[in-house]
Amino acid sequence: MAMSSGSWSRGVDGAGGASGARRFLRPRLLPRRAPRWRTLAILVAIGLLAWVAWLWYQGSGFVRVRHVTVIGLSGPDVSQIRAALTSTALGMTTMKLQVSKLENAVAAYPYVESITVVRHGAHAITIDVAEQVPVALTEVGGQALVVDGRDQILTDSTIPHGLLPEVRLALSPTGEIVTSSDARAVIAVLAAAPYALLAHIQSAAWNASHGVVVRLRDGPEVYFGPTQQLRQKWQDAVAVLQNSSSAGASYIDVSDPGRPAAGVSVSAAQAQSLGLEPAATTSTQTSAETPTTADP
Repeated sequence: MAMSSGSWSRGVDGAGGASGARRFLRPRLLPRRAPRWRTLAILVAIGLLAWVAWLWYQGSGFVRVRHVTVIGLSGPDVSQIRAALTSTALGMTTMKLQVSKLENAVAAYPYVESITVVRHGAHAITIDVAEQVPVALTEVGGQALVVDGRDQILTDSTIPHGLLPEVRLALSPTGEIVTSSDARAVIAVLAAAPYALLAHIQSAAWNASHGVVVRLRDGPEVYFGPTQQLRQKWQDAVAVLQNSSSAGASYIDVSDPGRPAAGVSVSAAQAQSLGLEPAATTSTQTSAETPTTADP
């Protein structure tokens, strides 16, 4: 059927679409993007809240110090220093450890050189105290100098000290450090001694037969043997000294920890006068059993 001239026809454009087609706008599914300043303000607010929460947590009871261990103390005033550090640390949290406050708490004790704090979990810390405790006197270049328990010669030290035992150096020190192995062994024994006992020690030296030998003032010698379990050996020596059965002993042998013995040595001249071999020595011993404890 032929179309009349009055009818209209849809033309096709070059892209294949209807040239007369009505265009429709697709609805917007997402909101308009917020201004950048508003996003930045939200991020800053979140950051501030996180910072405030972190500060609160650092000072909260969730990380309050509840257990304090103090190590490294050996000089005088041990109990006072430990108490001062412990009471100060218990006022802190493990997230806000203030070493300067701990140092101020023990500033009155000149033996304390430095403090190191290690955190263990949320509630426990260990305070390691480095001390510069004089334990002996030695002579270097004709000058009497103080030696501390870490083999250091305190040439310019103002740390007070009382009567100290004498230690001879077979080798000249390197700088301000004692390098002789024998002297270092002797210093280790003296450093492990109860501090109040140092004033009662006249001298200490290394002996090939008995290891480190400590000579007490107006008392016996103490044979320490190897420089191991020194705390236990000193406990043994003190136990024997306090035992009335050891009165008059010329030596105390603590080389076997936990099994000290006291005896009276007989010199070669004395042995010869008794009709024994000229080079012989003999001894009589008494033993005192003490409980064995490990060195800290």
